[in-house]
Amino acid sequence: MDNTQMIKDELIKHNIKPSLIRIKVLEYLKSTKEHPNAEKIFKKLSKDIPTLSITSIYNALKLFVGKGVIKEIMIQEEEIRYDGANERHAHFKCIKCNKLYDLKLKCRSCLEVTDLNKVKILDEHIYLVGICKKCIKKETDL
Repeated sequence: MDNTQMIKDELIKHNIKPSLIRIKVLEYLKSTKEHPNAEKIFKKLSKDIPTLSITSIYNALKLFVGKGVIKEIMIQEEEIRYDGANERHAHFKCIKCNKLYDLKLKCRSCLEVTDLNKVKILDEHIYLVGICKKCIKKETDL
């Protein structure tokens, strides 16, 4: 089965009509580890789809997040990025280069929440902020 068909099947599984724009947006998110924002996705895809609008990108992203196809990452209030990886993981953001890195979680439930009784947790977001090793190396090389 080719990648495009897998993307179509995933959209259909989430009750989303697989239009060209939706397929291309999800293909891009599944193919990158960059955690792009909507503008970056637009710039990347508009090369191949000249009639593409930024509104179409925002609409597809909103739909995907709402249906649980992708994750919305908002470590800082003014910056929303998107993650096509659905497996459970955390994120590390470097304050120097602004890159986001995926972090594997080795535990089933890394958080012990004691103040919540009789609730059902539907999602979790674990964000760490600091300086990545590449940026630390750059600082020490100066």
